Amino acid sequence: MVAASFMPKGSADQAPPPLWPAHPTLANYRELLLGHPVGPVLLDYRIAPAFLNSLALALLATAVGTALTVPAGYAFAKLRFRGRERLFRLLLAAAVVPGQVAMLPLFLMLRQAGLVNSYAGVLAPGLAGIAATLLVRQAALAIPDEMLDAARLDGAGEFAIFARIALPLLSPVAATVALLAFLASWSDFLWPLIMLTDRESYTLPVALAAITREHGGDTELMMAGAVVTTLPVLILFLALQRAYLRGILGGGIKG
Repeated sequence: MVAASFMPKGSADQAPPPLWPAHPTLANYRELLLGHPVGPVLLDYRIAPAFLNSLALALLATAVGTALTVPAGYAFAKLRFRGRERLFRLLLAAAVVPGQVAMLPLFLMLRQAGLVNSYAGVLAPGLAGIAATLLVRQAALAIPDEMLDAARLDGAGEFAIFARIALPLLSPVAATVALLAFLASWSDFLWPLIMLTDRESYTLPVALAAITREHGGDTELMMAGAVVTTLPVLILFLALQRAYLRGILGGGIKG
């Protein structure tokens, strides 16, 4: 994929294809990000705006989603409130329902709220992820109750206990939740395709799909688009891989 993205036009379609370009070029990336000049006009399949749209949406979904799911998972594990077990069972039941089943009623609800063709409509369904809440809950169950009770005896409130005791202990799983939220928002294709009708608002996967329909025979251009899509997620994962692995293990092993 990386090698083909630096090849001149037509080089990747040779038989057999070369493993590395004989004359590397950045033309595919310039064409993809800036548009290809045709006289004074630029073709309308540039993905630089779509890249920025996806980046902004992914960062916002990561920040808000993590801020909602981490306290929710902690509350299900350590706080006692009326209806907790019933609500938790309802979440477990909802977790097994495929997301595609709920897309039509969800779209109708958001259309009635006037959120079609808006980033708020794209963000809304993924802000409170059930899987992320369950992952945080499993990690929070490993926090000793005695530690929290001691803080309560010292006069600490529930918010202070969560912020000063639980949150530092849950930081690995919080990093995992943030990474999963970023990845889900960054790579989401179907829901933005349904919600966004304005071409200028397209996210990166939707814009790349549009390019594929128009220029699917340009293998080198498609590989450059694949590299642009993959690179931010790869960088983020490498930066957070230790916290990610600790979070996965902490959420799956108790004791």
